[in-house]
Amino acid sequence: MRKTIKIGTRDSELALWQANRVKSLLEADGYQTEIVAVKSQGDLLLDKPIHQLGITGVFTKTLDIAMLNGTVDIVVHSMKDVPTELPDGIVKGAVLKRANPKDLLIQKEKSKLLPKKATIATGSLRRKAQWLNKYPEHKVANIRGNVQTRLQKLEDSPWNGAIFAAAGLERINLRPETTIELDWMIPAPAQGAMLVVALEHDDYSRKALEGLNDYQTDICTTVERDFLRTLEGGCSAPIGALATIDIDYLTLVAGLFSIDGKQKVTIEKKVLIENCDGLGHLSALEVLKQGGEEIMKVIRKDLKL
Repeated sequence: MRKTIKIGTRDSELALWQANRVKSLLEADGYQTEIVAVKSQGDLLLDKPIHQLGITGVFTKTLDIAMLNGTVDIVVHSMKDVPTELPDGIVKGAVLKRANPKDLLIQKEKSKLLPKKATIATGSLRRKAQWLNKYPEHKVANIRGNVQTRLQKLEDSPWNGAIFAAAGLERINLRPETTIELDWMIPAPAQGAMLVVALEHDDYSRKALEGLNDYQTDICTTVERDFLRTLEGGCSAPIGALATIDIDYLTLVAGLFSIDGKQKVTIEKKVLIENCDGLGHLSALEVLKQGGEEIMKVIRKDLKL
């Protein structure tokens, strides 16, 4: 049965770029597609930090419902926004080749030095915790909205800089010259990767997506999300994980941070790719034993996880 595959997406410029990327790949393989844009709860509720919204999958829930009720056939997500447990009936269709996974600091001034009393903006508890761990004398302000909205808020504010995902800025050609790549900051699990989900019973769409899956990105993001799942931290908790592959080896760098940045437990593991099953889970258990359990108790209480 040949059909037009309806691609669900958020309606921001970045989300539409991602959906159009999937559209072009599917059409190159001979499939007919159509994009259907849906506004998520996370896009509508901009007056609170993400962790205060009390919604699991704040950027994905509305799209999941649209797929379950038949409005769309597949959905394209920024993988870092997707809960580690997918809703019943929804499955992973493809993980596309990863873009730059790093975080960037955009400064107001063209200088590599920040004032001792700088204020940096981010809507991410992970970025906030790691920034305060490295720069405890700084202040961190909350910022929400799509990429363009946040860039404008930075421009209009007294803040010294703001933190963005490199992939988001680079995909829509908005990376300013005044950026510094934060090599020391551990990215969110699956940052820079795109996930396409489909209905479990939709054999046609799932078959179409098979050719889009990138083997290495799939392996790395699985390890990272296993780390997150084991900590039971949710997408908004201050948890970072990045797995990379070099020939036959996979290296995982991951960490758990207290919200105020005063405590952290980090870990680095290198294994043969053939031995990477369970690496994320076992690494998380090690982090919990090294003091992470106490940090997670406080985080769960504060975030009501």
